[in-house]
Amino acid sequence: MKIILQRVTNASVSVDQHVVSQINQGYLLLVGVGSEDTEHAVKKSADNILKLRLMPDANGKLGINIIDHGGDILAVSQFTLYADFSKGNRPSFHQAAPPDIARNLFSYFISELERSLGKKVHQGVFGADMKVTLCNDGPVTISL
Repeated sequence: MKIILQRVTNASVSVDQHVVSQINQGYLLLVGVGSEDTEHAVKKSADNILKLRLMPDANGKLGINIIDHGGDILAVSQFTLYADFSKGNRPSFHQAAPPDIARNLFSYFISELERSLGKKVHQGVFGADMKVTLCNDGPVTISL
């Protein structure tokens, strides 16, 4: 998996000019599922994200995880994280998982996050042409 995590004050996803999901303070996750990914790797990634101490503590330092902070998560499937330009200027996505496998592993990722977070994880629409709007907080952007 490749994940870009952005701490946000708010974020939303629109499809066909309609907001389909939105959050306030928390994490926006751009999630790419690779052809070599397994449920074990997906579970490990979900567990790692929830443990990261990227939310501000009382001193304004990165000291609190998303669970203890009570923040929200918006996850957006994004196969383009696997873009490969090694053979020219047009990207190849051969390292991304096929859509059916990616959809299943992405759903598993969401369920693992929800299980530990104890609340709904918001998401985009798998395979849709989405418009993602966000206000990066910090800015804090982490590549996992």
